[in-house]
Amino acid sequence: MASGAAVIVASNASNVRRGQAKFRGTIGSRGTRGMSTSHDRRYSTCRSPNARSAPARLRPRRSGLRRVAPEGNRGGMVKSSDRFRRVVVVGAGLAGTATTIRFLRFAREPLEVVLVERRPDYRNSGVAYQRESNHWHHVFNIQAGRMSAFREDVDDFIRWANHEADRSDWPGDWRDFEFTESGPAPRRIYQDYLESRLAEAVREAAAGVRLVEVDGEAVDVEVFGDHAHVVVEGFVDLPDGAGSGPVVLKADHVVLATGLETKYPAFAAEVLEHPAFVRSPYSKSGIERLLDVRKDGVVAIVGTLLSAYDSATLLLRQGHEGRIHMISGSGLTPRTYPPDHRHQVLELPAPQLLGDHYEGREEFVRRFREEWDRACAILTREHPEVSPVVVTERVAKSWEPYLPAILERIPTDELRALLDSYGSLLAVLRVSAMAYTTNIVDAAMGEGGQIVLTTGRVQQIRATGTGTLVLSVAGQGTTRTIEADLVVSNFGRETNYERADSALWSNLLRKGIAVPHRRTGRGLEVDPCGRLLGPDGTPSGPVSVVGSPREGDEIIRNGRTGAFTFNLAAIKNHSVEVAATTLHRLESCFDESAVALVGALTETADPELREAVSHSVMLDVRRMATRRRDDRHSLAALLEESLQRVRALITRDDATPPTDRALRFAVSSAATTKLTDLSVTPRELRFLLGLEEAVEPVG
Repeated sequence: MASGAAVIVASNASNVRRGQAKFRGTIGSRGTRGMSTSHDRRYSTCRSPNARSAPARLRPRRSGLRRVAPEGNRGGMVKSSDRFRRVVVVGAGLAGTATTIRFLRFAREPLEVVLVERRPDYRNSGVAYQRESNHWHHVFNIQAGRMSAFREDVDDFIRWANHEADRSDWPGDWRDFEFTESGPAPRRIYQDYLESRLAEAVREAAAGVRLVEVDGEAVDVEVFGDHAHVVVEGFVDLPDGAGSGPVVLKADHVVLATGLETKYPAFAAEVLEHPAFVRSPYSKSGIERLLDVRKDGVVAIVGTLLSAYDSATLLLRQGHEGRIHMISGSGLTPRTYPPDHRHQVLELPAPQLLGDHYEGREEFVRRFREEWDRACAILTREHPEVSPVVVTERVAKSWEPYLPAILERIPTDELRALLDSYGSLLAVLRVSAMAYTTNIVDAAMGEGGQIVLTTGRVQQIRATGTGTLVLSVAGQGTTRTIEADLVVSNFGRETNYERADSALWSNLLRKGIAVPHRRTGRGLEVDPCGRLLGPDGTPSGPVSVVGSPREGDEIIRNGRTGAFTFNLAAIKNHSVEVAATTLHRLESCFDESAVALVGALTETADPELREAVSHSVMLDVRRMATRRRDDRHSLAALLEESLQRVRALITRDDATPPTDRALRFAVSSAATTKLTDLSVTPRELRFLLGLEEAVEPVG
């Protein structure tokens, strides 16, 4: 290997932490999002003319990466070996880690997954779950039982927290705590959970499938037909820790999992570096400043939803006695989940939100409110077991299948205006929060309470000569000022990627590899499988996205709203879709050109063939969902036998037989669709997939 890029190969799991080969660098990548147009939810297969031949076995001595002569001013090139395929995942937070795990589990042929992260301390966590960025008083917004990283294994996180987690350094309140499906759990332990599941995926991967972790910032992607180059800055060589300059990773496919982009708080431009202003409450320094504010100090929190509640909870549980102002334009606050809450999907009549044509915003909102009240009344009457607190959540979920067709008829400008005006309301209707957080905050609100709720928009924050900050808040025709010892900004995420503070997204947008989501202006255009689309509406190359860049697409394609467009629930499905469809293109055992065969097999009128196909699909579902390598091998063998039976049934009437590769692709595509079924809860999905014997009724 030429001098420059040093690589360690983990042929033995004890060689490096968790058994992954690692490039230890400095700082890493940025944000990402993606969107698309309508499609048939039955099939999530994506056409690609670039089916690849089988990669050979990996060389055991090195990772197959090598440093070559500099390419212009781009720095060194780290090439992919001709003997195996390489996928580069940019971003090692929740979305990147979940997708990497799926690649490691799904891959049947030699594959190298390179996981790039610009913030080493955010690896396997991102901002949301990083240990030092979350106090022990920060709990998940939803129940612990909904935090499994795998939709088909709904109890996985609870099992890990109760039986596998190392609690030796946990505080007393949590050390002996028994986690339940409906109860709380601290956010900061999720990094340990994701680390453990990634390590397991590495150990249980098929022969020749491995992970390389890279610290550095991905700043650009260049597309060359069926492969791409990822430009990584801040790459550090292992032997002496010296910076190597930009490095180019050649990839057969790139997955961008860069997380939420931070919205620039223009109202705080003068005080961004002021010690009394906290721009990032989920950070080590942000937590420290919240804990260090004097006990009787005045604190102003910009925001009134879930993140703002976290900041207020931390102050109150630490015994803060001073006044706390919570400020937002909507003035909305989250409700509290009932103690025994479990997720549920109900079927309700389709909402009649439009007449023969779209009649304007006012009429649409009127119809929406009328239909909403009707749906809530129907649900309350027909499902008395549902707590009144979550009636709106059930209605919002039941409307998801109908919304894509409705939204398609709303003009683009009107749709964007509706999302801007009612986005916060939709978020509150769709999700609540845990009593651990809301009870203490809500108790401090009200007449004469410690927390003052202010409806208005912060126009400016300026510093005083005494170290405090003064906020100008406009609302209801007046402007008032609030002087605070500490200001915490929960200003939200940047949904417009043209405004994102990201070299990576700036470059991809400039080159047309990524384009803003046309209909919503939120995130980026993607195809049904999450591949970035160019200006002409076709895939711009072997580049996919998971997580928040797909916000607009989730709204338009799946009818999802609020945080459900980019949260853990969405990421679970994205990770399955992206990993499976990418491997369909890269692995020689699949023939991705056989898209038409998917429908022909799954919709066949022949009952015997339909049963055989269904059996094959369920075997492949189990193979993809299985954690242990030996079990996957056994299921793969059973699957091959089942596929031969399918083939025999197809040819019994002298029909032209599909190739084994085409048949395998069709079955795997159908299995992927089953694993990402949005019409049922994760527990119901597990039952339908034959992974659980029964589903307990939700009461």
